[in-house]
This record gives sequence, structure tokens and C-alpha cells, in this order.
Amino acid sequence: NSFVTRTSTCGELRSAHVGQEVTLYGWIQYQRQGLFLVLRDFQGLTQIIIPQDEAHAHVKKLLSNAPVESVVRVTGIVSHRPPGQENPKMPTGDIEVKAETAEVLNSCKKLPFEIKDFIKKSEALRMQYRYLDLRSFQLQSNLRLRSQIVMRMREYLCNLHGFVDVETPTLFKRTPGGAKEFLVPSREVGKFYSLPQSPQQFKQLLMVGGLDRYFQVARCYRDEGSRPDRQPEFTQIDIEMSFVDQAGIQRLIEGLLQYSWPEERGSIMTPFPSMTYEEALADYGTDKPDTRFGMKIMDPGDVLQRSDIQFVQNALSYPRGTVKAICIPQGVRYLKNKDLESLKESAKSRFNQEIMEIICRPDGSLKSLLTKFLDEKQQSELIQVLNLQVDDVVLLAAGEHKQVCSALGSLRLETADLLEASGLILRDPSAFHFLWVVDFPLFLPKEENPAELESAHHPFTAPHPSDTDLLYSDPTKVRSQHYDLVLNGNEVGGGSIRIHNAEQQRFVLEKVLKEDSEVLSHLLEALEFGAPPHGGIALGLDRLISLIVNAPSIRDVIAFPKSFRGRDLMGNAPDYVTPEELEPYHIQVSSPLEEKEAKKN
Repeated sequence: NSFVTRTSTCGELRSAHVGQEVTLYGWIQYQRQGLFLVLRDFQGLTQIIIPQDEAHAHVKKLLSNAPVESVVRVTGIVSHRPPGQENPKMPTGDIEVKAETAEVLNSCKKLPFEIKDFIKKSEALRMQYRYLDLRSFQLQSNLRLRSQIVMRMREYLCNLHGFVDVETPTLFKRTPGGAKEFLVPSREVGKFYSLPQSPQQFKQLLMVGGLDRYFQVARCYRDEGSRPDRQPEFTQIDIEMSFVDQAGIQRLIEGLLQYSWPEERGSIMTPFPSMTYEEALADYGTDKPDTRFGMKIMDPGDVLQRSDIQFVQNALSYPRGTVKAICIPQGVRYLKNKDLESLKESAKSRFNQEIMEIICRPDGSLKSLLTKFLDEKQQSELIQVLNLQVDDVVLLAAGEHKQVCSALGSLRLETADLLEASGLILRDPSAFHFLWVVDFPLFLPKEENPAELESAHHPFTAPHPSDTDLLYSDPTKVRSQHYDLVLNGNEVGGGSIRIHNAEQQRFVLEKVLKEDSEVLSHLLEALEFGAPPHGGIALGLDRLISLIVNAPSIRDVIAFPKSFRGRDLMGNAPDYVTPEELEPYHIQVSSPLEEKEAKKN
């Protein structure tokens, strides 16, 4: 309080302060019948007793008439609360302040919503009046914790491990591959800047420049349109190191998270477990598995390949054909028929994958359309392979390996939602299960044209040392030195060892990805001037903090977020600008009518 005119905050007064005169500033949270009010500031709450005697009539009138959320100054004497009126739920619950003088610094008009965490408010209204929403205890707590974690990360990286905090430009040029970037017009005709989706090129160039260890709390931008839990601008903890391998980066990040982890969330154990991309897909149907619960994908192929089930035989006849299943423990007890139908419909609509169900009856026999194709021995083997218990439900799929696993992985998560809605706790919200996923493919077929390849991570990722020769003969089989950090089924970080050889980088861009390498001529040239081996990672700060505080959305850990359509509802951005303002940028905006006429002509 040495910089401000208050003597104390609203959260620090205790019995030891009884008898002292204090001056408090804050917002009126609650006022009751002109007898007392609760004053709130960033640190907590204090009960203020409104004087009832004639000598303080002015103070009584002032505080009794001030609307809730008005800003006031109160000076008074700290005293014990009367016996039996203490409030053990409040840190200041043993004392109260008897007001002597008061001043309303700013009166509050009628609020659009009550500023209480338990009051339900539409997200649009919260975004429109974000400055009011920020007064809520939960948002205050989230933002303060975020600040503390970032501060601890700076300490760990800069003070303990010699990293250099470098700010990189946000006006740059287009990067091939990856997410779509925002364009910024320049005063040169037809020329545009791009807002970088990450400082990827700059951090590599800093390694070429010999900085050795770089770190930044980086603002990044992606023009991804309407994504429910994504932001067009977001924050990364961005890291790059020279002369490092994958294991070194992983150890650094484990230490960083352990050092900055909030005490009240328990401790996290290192090293984090690791699994390959292929293992993650085969066991969980996704490259970001939630390992807090079981229900792993199982393979009953050995039993079913000896059966006469036609769709299974068809699937297994293809090169990547497979039959897989997940078992829902006690599914009969917790899931209704409509739930099972909705799960099957979900697999059909999202993955074009048919699902068959098998139910284990109370007598241990199986109920399914498939049982007529299985003799008793096969049914018994199936029960054994899937470890079936009474009332379990099995969802079975056959087809192409990746499609089948992805469909069952999605159903595993949807089933967990349904079971938890029925009262079963599968995923402990207070548990934090970190996991490294490694050995990703270096390239994937493009969705719109499977004959062409795109980078699974980004075009600067180095191939796995064992697969370097395959890069030139069969790039589809090359594993990468890309690693993702997953927390409770969410990707919270991703990085790689980079290509530091200009010739190899040019080959990847031109021959494999069919990209114009001229856009990256500056980087390719830099790699020819003695670039050290280097690698790095970026942690998604918004996502990480939202998981730590168990927030329903990343918008709850960002001070001024955009809506899911990418709009700022408070300031009404983006907004229109006048033709005069556009003129220096050589841009004209045509109306939909003008566009129609232009197409006709």
C-alpha cells in the first residue's frame, strides 16, 4: 500500500488490527437495509458497519443510498464482530470496520447482470461487458494465477537456464503450409504483410545468429474462422535451443512445468510418460489421448477372423484392414438404448463407420446380431479377449485401420461424457495426466487431394535419423522428430528438432511439398551460413491455464477474448473503415451488388 492512499486492502484485516483506524477503497458488493455493507477489492471482502447515530447521518445517507458496485472510500475503526456473528468462510470474518467517514468516488448505474459467479449470464453479455465480468472472483483468480505461472516460467528459463527473452516482429510475410494467416495491407501497391501464426522462422534465425537459447511470451495469430474453443489471437510460451535433441527439450519442459506449477494444484511427477503416434492411435484412436481413464481400444481380430461374419472378413482382406472394439464397463446399467443409437449415428455421420454392439447378459451369454455367426467356443474366446463382465457393452468396428481407430477413439470420449452425465466419475478433474506423443509421420496426404503431401507439423521439422534415406525414396513412410505434449486429452504443446541443412530443407519444400521455396529464400540462405543443429517447442498458454483452473473455455483465462466467430463484442471489432482511410493502401471494397455485375461482365 506504499504507493496508494489506502492503509489496507479489503482482504488483509484480522483480529490483530482491532482498534486501528484504516482507510479502505473498493466496490460495494452488498448492502443490507442501511445497517452494513460488504466492500470488495482485488484481495477480498470486508464488512463495513454503517453508523446509525445522528452525528454520522451524512455517512449513513451516503452509504445507504450508494448503488451496488459503486466505488467508495471508507475510513473507520477495526473492531471484533459480536459473538456468534463471525463468518469463518471469510478470511476477514472475525472483524468489521465501523465507518467514521466515507466518500462515493463513482456511483454505478443499473448493471446489465449481477457480478456473482453463481449467477448464470449469457456468454455474449459477458463479452459485451467484459470490464464488469472481470470483477468476478473466478476471472480475477484465473488472471492472477496466469500471471504467477508466467512469472515463474520466466524465472526458470532466464534466471536458472540462461535463456534470452527476445521480442520478434508481428508484421512479416506469408509462411507456406500451416494455418491461414491474417493479411495487413501496406502502402506499397499490391503488397501485404502477414501476422505470423508463430515466431517459427525468427526463432530459427536467432539460433543461426548464435543466441543459443531463446524464449518469448509470444502473441500469435490464425485466421481460422468460427472455431468454438479457438482464438484468432493467442499466446504461446515459445522456446528454441541450439545443440539439443528431443530428450533435452522434453527434460527442459518437464522441469519448467514442475517449477511453475501452482502449489494448490498438487505436484506433478516427472518424467512424463511417452508413447508413439502409432501406439496412441491404436490404443486411444487419437494423437492426444486422455489417459485419466481406461476403455482402451482392443483387438478381437484373432477370434473374429475365424468367423463367418462377412463385413469382418471384407475388412480384413484389405492391406490396412482391421477389426477393433471398445468395452463400456456396466454400459447396460448406465446407458439407454437411445444413447447407444446416438453413438452409432455419430460414428456413421462423422467417420462413415458402421458400429455393431455386443451386450453381456446377466447369465454371461452374449446378445448381438453377430452371435449367430459365432459358435460357443468363439463366443467364449471373445468374452476372454475383451475381458467382458456382466452388463458390459462392446462397440465393434471393422474397416481401414486409421478410420476404425479414430471412430472408436471419438466414441470412447462421447461414452465417457454419457457415463459421467449418469453419475459415474471417470475423469478426475483434479488429476493432471501429462503425456509425450512422439514419432509422428513427417508428411500426411492432403484431405482435398490425397495424392499430394503436406507437413504433419510444419515444413521445418527434421526427419527421424533412422528414416533420413526414406525421405528421398518414400516420404510417406518417414517418421519425424516432432513431439506433442498432451494434458488430459488436450494438446498443450508441440515442437520438433528442425532441419538445419539448406539442401534438405529445399528438397522438402520443392520436391515433397511442391511449395515455392522463393518465399523462404532468406531462411534457406541463413541455413547455408553455419546454422547449428537446433530444436524447440511452443506451449499453448491459454489452453494450459484453462486446464489448470478447470475452466470450461479458454475465454475464461483471457482478459479480453474474441467470440467464437472472432468478434470483439465489447468494442464491436472488426469494424468498417471509410474509403478515405483505405486509399493509402490502394484497396477498394466492392459491395455484393458490384461483385455480381463484375461477374456478369
